[in-house]
Amino acid sequence: MITDRQHVTAMIVSAKVTKQIKWAEVADAMGQSKEWSTAACLGQMAMTKEQAEVVGRLFDLSDEAVAWLQIAPYKGSLPTAVPTDPLIYRWYELVNVYGTTLKELIHEEFGDGIMSAIDFSMDLTREPDPKGDRVKVVMSGKFLPYKTY
Repeated sequence: MITDRQHVTAMIVSAKVTKQIKWAEVADAMGQSKEWSTAACLGQMAMTKEQAEVVGRLFDLSDEAVAWLQIAPYKGSLPTAVPTDPLIYRWYELVNVYGTTLKELIHEEFGDGIMSAIDFSMDLTREPDPKGDRVKVVMSGKFLPYKTY
């Protein structure tokens, strides 16, 4: 018996390693971006029945696991307030250093509000560079102004 979504995530990651499946292959099968598909498989998004069934076939999941993929998850995947994984920590560091800059520039351009992480898209690509390849991340979120009432 599966008792939480994290159990299904562990099953997916284990099968991904065993079957040597790439996230881009999962995304192609799901008909979604590799970024969204990866987040969904790692337990951060709810899948439609069709998407969950595709993932179930790819990773040989039980019907029970497929059902768990369709439930709205508890979002937030970090186990600690300050991440300890070096790659994730660098994102944390990036927000610590540039967060206030991003906030100021967004407010200057759009006004008082936030960038949505719900109405959001992201694209991660490799950018060749003679000094060492670069990670290029493009994020786009709808601007949501604060309302007065």
